[in-house]
Amino acid sequence: MKIYTKLTDITKEYPRAVVALGMFDGMHVGHQSIVRRAMELAREVDGTSVVFTFHNHPLSILAKDRMPLQIGSPELRAAVLEDMGVDLLFNISFTREFSKILPEKFLELLQRNLAPVYVVTGANFTFGRQGKGNQRLLQRVGADYGFHAEICPTVLADGHPVSSTRIRELLKEGNLELVNSFLGRPFAFAGRVVHGDRRGRTLGFPTANLQIPENRAMLPNGAYAAQVVYQGKSYHGLANIGNNPTFDGCDHRLEVNIRDFHENIYDQLLQVFFLKKLREERKFSSVDHLVQQLHRDREAAEKVWKKSVSIFG
Repeated sequence: MKIYTKLTDITKEYPRAVVALGMFDGMHVGHQSIVRRAMELAREVDGTSVVFTFHNHPLSILAKDRMPLQIGSPELRAAVLEDMGVDLLFNISFTREFSKILPEKFLELLQRNLAPVYVVTGANFTFGRQGKGNQRLLQRVGADYGFHAEICPTVLADGHPVSSTRIRELLKEGNLELVNSFLGRPFAFAGRVVHGDRRGRTLGFPTANLQIPENRAMLPNGAYAAQVVYQGKSYHGLANIGNNPTFDGCDHRLEVNIRDFHENIYDQLLQVFFLKKLREERKFSSVDHLVQQLHRDREAAEKVWKKSVSIFG
């Protein structure tokens, strides 16, 4: 998959583009249905599947106080799209200048740079200044800009729409099983490894430490069975979200012990996939009690890891 970070004219190199438009935070099963439809149409016209999205959420520029917690990240979104088989990803920075573009001007930009034959969106997609562009406009004027608009139906689960808003609520509740069902894969966090206190080494459970940004939706504190992806290879992991209360606490962070792994990976990107919660975070009366619990956690995680083989290969 080729990634563009700026709007670029691809019309000569990639004619007959089919473009999926959306923010796609979390890339849940509803988002995937939009992208898959774009891919289907691209195959039908012997064209190119394109996803057009923004690197940053528009509200991060327009109204930070109203910006929702982010389920995923640009890196995770790109990984999912590449795994799906998308040809091109436009991952553009949303700016205040971009926010002022009228809906029709935005369609002109698409026509000039991508020349799509189809534009595929979800039912709630809006675009252009103040979000005045919507599905009705796309369907009404699409032909004027050389494309046919296709609006994908909302994906339902238990009679309710699968949405990023609902997933955020489920994450807050700690309903990992339902979150993973809505995502179509285990909930993940991606970040670069930072230096910690190196206490895990002395306990026999060295950990990679990842900072959790304030704008990130996250599961409740606790210990989790996980899978860790580093440089394209998957490892079993024992993850802990919290403040490490046994040692008088620390900043809220994610610590992951990677089984049978001994490389120096400071400042390297890790992807942590959460499979199952093992227990709540707790303060232990002694270091020995903590170590005993960590061994029990690993035993419990072993049962989960065995079932995860079909997911990660």
